[in-house]
Amino acid sequence: MPHVTDNAICIRHWDFSETSQTVSLFTREHGVLRGLAKGAKREKGDFSGGIDVLTRGQIVAIVKPGKDLATLTQWSLQEVYYAVRTNLHANRAGLYMADLIHQMVREDDAHPALFDSMCTSLVMLHDPNRVAWALLLMQWAVLKEAGYLPEVHKDARTGGAIDDGDTLAFSATAGGVVADNGHGDRWRVRRETVLLLQRLDQAHADAALPTTSPDVIDRANRLLASYIREILGMEPPAMRWAFFGRNR
Repeated sequence: MPHVTDNAICIRHWDFSETSQTVSLFTREHGVLRGLAKGAKREKGDFSGGIDVLTRGQIVAIVKPGKDLATLTQWSLQEVYYAVRTNLHANRAGLYMADLIHQMVREDDAHPALFDSMCTSLVMLHDPNRVAWALLLMQWAVLKEAGYLPEVHKDARTGGAIDDGDTLAFSATAGGVVADNGHGDRWRVRRETVLLLQRLDQAHADAALPTTSPDVIDRANRLLASYIREILGMEPPAMRWAFFGRNR
């Protein structure tokens, strides 16, 4: 009956009873962990008064092989991320980040780098001018860790050099940038959008923000969101909230 101690971000929760919760947690060293927190909503106890979505804490859990739910025995709240509770734009972005983890990370599949990226992105939401940038970094990190990082440095279908024109194309089936030849499996994108995506692998969280137009960041965000939608074969519920009803 192994005990697990880990850092975690709550991405889902449900009321189990008047005092207990079931939760889905994105943990740093153990991936997504689903558990039952008995007595979590009691004011005095080992759960800091309950476990809220988009809060970070340290958990202690008992994981039994073959059981769908772990038993959470402790939650020590470490970070609340107040912006997602006070700013609508930040709230929608944060919920979309949680939805991405829910849809694209498997249980028991650890992604420490993605966990760290999510923590960084949630902190960035406190600055209204950085919400779109935080969302772009998070989408890129999810695609990278899930094994779907798009090819943006060469033609994803031929392996050759990218065309020199002002407009290119992106093919979800090819998994990246391709020639803009009018075929139905591709979306037209501007070169400046592709150039921004090329910078993301090397970018520090603030590296591209001062010199990148908000419109370019927005277009890159919508492109990656459309790609994620094609990968999943469905639209994550929070995607529409994050992009105000427009996904491209």
